[in-house]
Amino acid sequence: MATESKLPAEFADLARFEDWILPTEPERYAKRLASTMPEMQEFYDAGMARLEDAIAYCDRFDLDDLPDDARNLFHLMQSLVMASFPVEVWKQPRVPDSGAAYLDIVREPVV
Repeated sequence: MATESKLPAEFADLARFEDWILPTEPERYAKRLASTMPEMQEFYDAGMARLEDAIAYCDRFDLDDLPDDARNLFHLMQSLVMASFPVEVWKQPRVPDSGAAYLDIVREPVV
């Protein structure tokens, strides 16, 4: 039985990354820390290839009135940003030399 994608039909190729559709920064950060570098690399490669298309798709709507599938795509791209530094720079999920330090965002945009 096929399940319905949470993403717009134009982005069906990204459906395998739907577990990265996370609405808050703490959820995205936790997902990053729980992911392996090969998992993040796969997500990064697929997502970066579609980033401009995703931005153009989301730009068709008012930010305060995104349809659910566009909102999910927006959150997926936010997760892509969360995975970008580990993939591009650090080559590990955690910030290097940060020890047990952790920063909580106390307020973030609601989308």
